[in-house]
Amino acid sequence: MQAQAKGLPIDIGLPEESRKEIAEGLSRLLADTYSLYLKTHNFHWNVTGPMFQTLHLMFETHYNELALAVDLVAERIRALGFPAPGTYSDFAKLSSIEETPGVPKAQEMIRLLVQGHEAVAKTARSIFPIADKVNDEPTADLLTQRLQVHEKTAWMLRSLLED
Repeated sequence: MQAQAKGLPIDIGLPEESRKEIAEGLSRLLADTYSLYLKTHNFHWNVTGPMFQTLHLMFETHYNELALAVDLVAERIRALGFPAPGTYSDFAKLSSIEETPGVPKAQEMIRLLVQGHEAVAKTARSIFPIADKVNDEPTADLLTQRLQVHEKTAWMLRSLLED
């Protein structure tokens, strides 16, 4: 990952190497978030069964939230002075979330989305030590907000799978 080459140097109180390490972590978070967005949108389009209306609307709420989140994460990477990844091939290399082939049944969609939200939470949590070490409060705040969303969403989805 190469720092921004043109313009004024970045002097925000964080050394370039630390900014780079944080940006790399945030790039993984961006890839996971975008991958989960795409999976959620796919499931929104293709869900069927007795819970169709509930899941269709819930998945729409979730993918809209994720669409806003990818922008926040990408903009933080840019504020740190690095380019944000933005291609499917970049995301495929960086993401911990695997694609789901075909169209799973509704219950499997829910299970896969629980796993996806948990994966994003783990990725977000893995960046904290780096941000904390250099007192990068804006990144820590972003990570906290993302963790709250993903942990709550995973819990709500998990609740749908209980008997």
